[in-house]
Amino acid sequence: MLTVLIDYGAGNLHSAEKAFQRMAREANAGEVIVSDRAEDVARADRLVLPGDGAFPACMGALTDAEGLLEALREAVEVKARPFLGICVGMQLMAMHGHEYEETAGLGWIDGDVRRISPRDAGLKIPHMGWNDLVVDSDHPVLDGIGTGDHVYFVHSYQMEMGDPAQRLAHCDYGGDVTAIVGRETMVGMQFHPEKSQAAGLKLIGNWLTWAP
Repeated sequence: MLTVLIDYGAGNLHSAEKAFQRMAREANAGEVIVSDRAEDVARADRLVLPGDGAFPACMGALTDAEGLLEALREAVEVKARPFLGICVGMQLMAMHGHEYEETAGLGWIDGDVRRISPRDAGLKIPHMGWNDLVVDSDHPVLDGIGTGDHVYFVHSYQMEMGDPAQRLAHCDYGGDVTAIVGRETMVGMQFHPEKSQAAGLKLIGNWLTWAP
């Protein structure tokens, strides 16, 4: 089995690469590589889309990378390869982003990405640091993960759900903030599992061995 972390110039992938490789070894889940090649995306058994930065810039970088977007859509939409979006990579799964300007997303999750607006004016944006998950729905990727497990966030925008059934978990940051989404063969995590210690590694291992 081959898992490809897609490199489209939208973040440092070193820590994610190491975490996924570690859990792939532990779970006997095959090879993990980082690649910017459409050919590797096309032959992958599983795909990870990370992302750091602004929604329009990340979507633009993915669109501009030669053949990557087309290969990704073919793999996920037609071949139903398991997919994981991380941070802005999760946000790109939405219908639209509203950071600086309205930008079309991949359209895989019924939601729009908007700036976090906590009820407590004393809470800082970006939402940065550890926060407890609140599990909304059962899912194989959440096996062994429960409400109260904490993970590491760094973001100013969140996905506001059009279909609440596609939200698997949230956290409280002056109001509900979407943490995990999913449908069919797709999962997205707003936080960084590779930086979330035991809970994050457990989530990565579950995703690598998930058979949707």
